[in-house]
Amino acid sequence: MKEIKDYSLLPHNTFGMDVKASLFVEYESVTELQSILSDKNLMAGNWLHIGGGSNLLFKGDYAGTVLHSAIRGYEVVAENEQEIEVRAGAGEVWDDFVAYTVKNSWYGAENLSLIPGEVGASAVQNIGAYGVEAKDLIVSVETVEVETGRKRIFTKEECRYAYRESIFKKDLKGKYIVTYVTYRLSKQPVFNLEYGNVRGELEKRGGEVALENVRKVIIAVREAKLPDPRVQGNAGSFFMNPIVPRRQFEIVQQQYPDMPHYEVDGNRVKIPAAWMIDRCGWKGKQIGRAGVHSKQALVLVNCGGATGDEVIALARRIQESVLQKFGVAISPEVNFI
Repeated sequence: MKEIKDYSLLPHNTFGMDVKASLFVEYESVTELQSILSDKNLMAGNWLHIGGGSNLLFKGDYAGTVLHSAIRGYEVVAENEQEIEVRAGAGEVWDDFVAYTVKNSWYGAENLSLIPGEVGASAVQNIGAYGVEAKDLIVSVETVEVETGRKRIFTKEECRYAYRESIFKKDLKGKYIVTYVTYRLSKQPVFNLEYGNVRGELEKRGGEVALENVRKVIIAVREAKLPDPRVQGNAGSFFMNPIVPRRQFEIVQQQYPDMPHYEVDGNRVKIPAAWMIDRCGWKGKQIGRAGVHSKQALVLVNCGGATGDEVIALARRIQESVLQKFGVAISPEVNFI
């Protein structure tokens, strides 16, 4: 277990905010986590649990204890001819887990390649891309209750997953810490290639529909659209794609017939936030030291030395212009700390 005072959180937030935590504590096992939670000195004031920091925007130094999981490892816990269940430590890097599944010829996670963050966050945030969400793979989520230190396993149904949502972000926010996640993957070829024209990109690059090729295409597409946080600070998609009532969508569509959209169900439609932000003229714009990425309007970037407040101010101006032009509210996917 590590305990470091006045710890720089620069390696733990992809926006590149050079802020500090009063105390940083990293644990390698459930037992160590339980010991930390029972320590009144460590948990006396404010505390925050972080993963890779890809969904955080720090507004300044954190006056409290920051916890980080170093629980790692993979374990096959169930298997038959069709499927396999793999238990992964919450501290594993998410893309390393995806690479592990592809290497073993297990299908299902490849569309989620190169999403930043760690395994634990996948279960909290219900990460998703190219027609696949973490909830499509998750079987169960192992946790420790913060107040009591007791272990609890949540089934997928108990996690109440929705678009970029889970019970851990709402009703149970801050009450449980994820330690392990079990995923179910297919041992038979199953692909999801229609969302975002993955199939077209695969054909364009001359690759056959094979697991490793699909992962390579997903990575190439993401790298072409999204800036490397090691070069330019960002948190990936800053805003969630809004899901609106069908009637509201139809009203907007009358004015903008070319607006792309995705059917959610009979009563709701998802509209790409990036398309609306781009139509408002924000792509590539910079205000002070914060800006909108030139290739992907959904991504806000740290142009060098930006503060959290500068990024938030830019985000609010974007929200206002989208609401004014389209009558649609867009919400940040990033958490402000």
